[in-house]
Amino acid sequence: MYIDDTIAAIATPPGIGGVGIIRVSGKQAFTIVDSIFESSGSLPLMDRPNKTVQYGHIVDPSTKKTLDEVILLLMQGPHSYTAEDVVEIQCHGGIVSIRSILSLLLAHDVRLAEAGEFTKRAFLNGRIDLTQAEAIIDIIDAKTEDSLTLAVSQLDGTVSNFVKDLREQLIAMIAHLEVTIDYPEEDIEEVTSHEVGEQLKPIAQQMDELLATAQSGRLIRDGILAVIVGRPNAGKSSLMNALLRENRAIVTDIPGTTRDSIEEFMNIEGISLRLVDTAGIRETEDTVEALGVEKARQYLDKADIVLCVIDGSTELSPEEIDILKSTAGRNTIVLLNKSDVNQVITVADIEAHGTFTAVESISAAQGEGTVVLSKWVKELVYGGQVSGNHDTMISNVRHISLMEDARSQIQQALDSIDSGMPVDFVATDLRGAWEALGEITGDSLRESMVDELFSRFCLGK
Repeated sequence: MYIDDTIAAIATPPGIGGVGIIRVSGKQAFTIVDSIFESSGSLPLMDRPNKTVQYGHIVDPSTKKTLDEVILLLMQGPHSYTAEDVVEIQCHGGIVSIRSILSLLLAHDVRLAEAGEFTKRAFLNGRIDLTQAEAIIDIIDAKTEDSLTLAVSQLDGTVSNFVKDLREQLIAMIAHLEVTIDYPEEDIEEVTSHEVGEQLKPIAQQMDELLATAQSGRLIRDGILAVIVGRPNAGKSSLMNALLRENRAIVTDIPGTTRDSIEEFMNIEGISLRLVDTAGIRETEDTVEALGVEKARQYLDKADIVLCVIDGSTELSPEEIDILKSTAGRNTIVLLNKSDVNQVITVADIEAHGTFTAVESISAAQGEGTVVLSKWVKELVYGGQVSGNHDTMISNVRHISLMEDARSQIQQALDSIDSGMPVDFVATDLRGAWEALGEITGDSLRESMVDELFSRFCLGK
């Protein structure tokens, strides 16, 4: 799983910038960089003070050609990102300069790092666990302050500390049960099962409380997919433009203007919203428009929030009735558009065709809709509260799935105790829960899974 060599990669985005950074990590990091670095100081890099900045030039030893003026950041292990010796080379941000330095390193027994390998080494060297490694991805991908705050709290170990505490309690119970198995006496077995059952109940409650935050945590982390649907010319594109406060979608009086889905991101109540304006849903013989309608239906199946736009100034059409029926029972907010003119559709007319989260009147042409959407985003994520407690949230889909698996094993153990099953059945269930929790932090994760998880990182991280 672990190769004890020296790796390097460019840690800044490609392109031209003020500064380019190349990160080098491994046992030979100081020695190799020292062989291509020239400065006024005569001490080898390894003998210079740790956590210092060194000024000089990168020079190709074979040609004596100076590649760039640089500064080095020296970080001796284990007090570095990877817990190994790390040198960060900061050069000018030109494409040629940074690639030339990297090529020179690769010619001196340095291997190009794989995606996520620096963070993988931090994990393998025990500096962070798997939940913290995944939080680093979330920090990089964060699109709002709330998603950043949630990721930082998980990097600080909120989830991993919770999991580790549960595992410690479970392994103590497993050991207690296994002593009973080794020394079988009926009265002792009954007492032991009862004691374990009483200890498991508060653990189950803690897991339930954490899992109750999963929906909010996932939406804060991943954002909300809000899909705008409706018949042609209902005002979907006007609503899209009003929410974005720019003319992103073409608006005309001609039905069927939007033939493909238009996507944009926006920030509402600190939540990243992926807003999708879809083609008007109707029967059509136009091949291109039909493809757009089919894509609209596909988005509808994946939506966290459906914004169903109905022209409130005209009677419900058969097409709109079909759309209402297809969106009923989902998290659908029906928007009766064109409230600036006489309305002929009532809430009762809408509710006659299904159950909806809300029915609201707006005028997309006059820029209304943001307040309504903001209210229901807040309701979806925080249950109507202004904000949530990010310190106690679980947001990663993998973590949620494993926590649910562990909770199921705990319930099986409780059921076995209530049924008077032998303690070895209870011990098996508890060990299953213990192992599932270990997969969250990486304590009992397969090597192939570790490789797959870190492959999601970018190069240089």
